[in-house]
Amino acid sequence: MNAFTSADTMHRLAKRAMDDGSARSREEAEALLRHYSIAIVVDDLVAGDRHHQAAILAAVAFGRRVFLGGVTIAGNLNVPLVTPLPFGRTLAEAVVALGGALEDTPAGVPILRVGNGPGDRMQGFCVRLVFAGWRGGIVPNDADGIDAGAGEPMALAPMLAAALGVNEAFLHLAGELPSAGRRCVGLSLWDLADPDWLDARAPDPVLRYLPTRLWLIGLGHLGQAFLFALGLLPYEHPADLHLVLQDDDIITPSTESTSILSDATMIGGKKTRTMAAWAEQRGFGTTITERLFDAHTRRQPHEPAIALCGLDNAAGRRTLDLAGFDFIAEAGLGRGHADFRSIVVHTLPGDLPTAKLWEGSDTAAGAIDAAAYRKLLDDGSLDRCGITLLAGKAVGAPFVGGTAATVVIAEVLRLLHGAPVNRLVELNLVSPDHRTTAPQHNDFSTLNPGFATIKSDRDSG
Repeated sequence: MNAFTSADTMHRLAKRAMDDGSARSREEAEALLRHYSIAIVVDDLVAGDRHHQAAILAAVAFGRRVFLGGVTIAGNLNVPLVTPLPFGRTLAEAVVALGGALEDTPAGVPILRVGNGPGDRMQGFCVRLVFAGWRGGIVPNDADGIDAGAGEPMALAPMLAAALGVNEAFLHLAGELPSAGRRCVGLSLWDLADPDWLDARAPDPVLRYLPTRLWLIGLGHLGQAFLFALGLLPYEHPADLHLVLQDDDIITPSTESTSILSDATMIGGKKTRTMAAWAEQRGFGTTITERLFDAHTRRQPHEPAIALCGLDNAAGRRTLDLAGFDFIAEAGLGRGHADFRSIVVHTLPGDLPTAKLWEGSDTAAGAIDAAAYRKLLDDGSLDRCGITLLAGKAVGAPFVGGTAATVVIAEVLRLLHGAPVNRLVELNLVSPDHRTTAPQHNDFSTLNPGFATIKSDRDSG
């Protein structure tokens, strides 16, 4: 039996309210999230489409970890599950498996609509998830979406739309942004520098190549978002993908609050083994390594040449250059209540060695003097050591990792399609339009990490 500390059981988004002073106790912080709920409304005409199903399932997976008052889904969901995620035989079964409730839309809750074309103007919060080509985002329900010329949705675009939709609803409910729900927010995963993601002047490229060998470093918040995203990719033969899964940690009660493939039944289990079981259910092959990623980690010639890194500490990132990977895509997320929506993505090797890139300390400053922590100390719930440990834990939200995962894996997909990749991407989900990108200066044109080809809908049309 594992003995979990208070830091192991704290909901990572409730911690935000403790750190910024809006909650005076842990109980009050968690109660705030229990007062938040959303509804997903699904048009009957799109319920059987795999891309719309992917958006629905991603929105449920993100939403039920954020809105503890519940996520309801309205619409005819008794249709076969045709998205490749292994959550059930029907869309309804998959929604329930992920924690959603099949109910009519309650009055007054924010609505995420999944449907084709503009709908009625709503008095309250109602945004539509939109995706086409490599583009995904949200628009007000009565607004036009992405130019139809963008083409068939790339498999990650619906997940991106869902993550941005859940983020927008949380901004609204938390009162952080008065314009939340009344703006258009999105990205083009093919061209992150493009400021006009809604305007498709030409069709986005067809997705033709998928990775066959990947090494995932870290299987928490980001690592599980990577797996969810990989699960959406349209492998004709899922066994073509082999994953090396590396982590040395177990699933704790707090893991579920940020990590979208974890649930209460997995608590105490090794992250490697639970995530390998999920990946194998999807049809992927796996190898696990249960040790820290550090300066002694070495890739062997027969092992994946591409790594996806989701470490939450600079110490591990400083050693990324040493492992022998040919290409690395990694993401770092903000840790504090003010910057937890921040995302920084690097592809490596870059202009600087990783030891230099992350040479600073990665010690997070905790809000130990906030009222909620003083109360825990004063009432004897935790001693000073326990308070320090809890305050030092990161604030986190699954929709941030979900957005980052689509950006990271898109870098790998563009690499496989012979397109330029970004050396650096920086954005914050409060205002994703104000992002920074920088091109890679290294030439990866001779890299052949292994790939599988797919037949797109456009090919068969």
